[in-house]
Amino acid sequence: MLETGTKAPDFELPDQNGNMHKLSDYAGKKVILYFYPKDNTAGCTKQACGFSERYPLFTEKGAVILGVSKDSVASHKRFEEKYGLAFTLLADPERKVIEAYDVWKEKKNYGKVSMGVVRTTYLIDENEIIIKANDKVKAADDPENMLKELT
Repeated sequence: MLETGTKAPDFELPDQNGNMHKLSDYAGKKVILYFYPKDNTAGCTKQACGFSERYPLFTEKGAVILGVSKDSVASHKRFEEKYGLAFTLLADPERKVIEAYDVWKEKKNYGKVSMGVVRTTYLIDENEIIIKANDKVKAADDPENMLKELT
């Protein structure tokens, strides 16, 4: 996980519609950049729907939400449409940004060890500085916790 107080790495990734996004596109806004393991899984769906339900509250506070996983653009599009998600999902199948943000780690699940995305949320300020980093994310609580960070 990257440390608070450090400059967030810039990136360029496609969204669920194939449009390219850079972190620098959001200069002057706070960015909630959250990394999640996989589209359409229980925890990831709870987290995404929680952010989507609160999306107007985030925009009122001048914040942008960007969700990142290693799923494809097509997978993100299906995920967005299935749940009516109101924010941008970024596809990183080559894990370049996932690795730049240090969230590709060894994980243990039911005794099995494998590499994967560790659910992590970063709050990045208007100057692209990481002001909050959390790798102990509880999917259902993350949206409300991040909203509180903005007040």
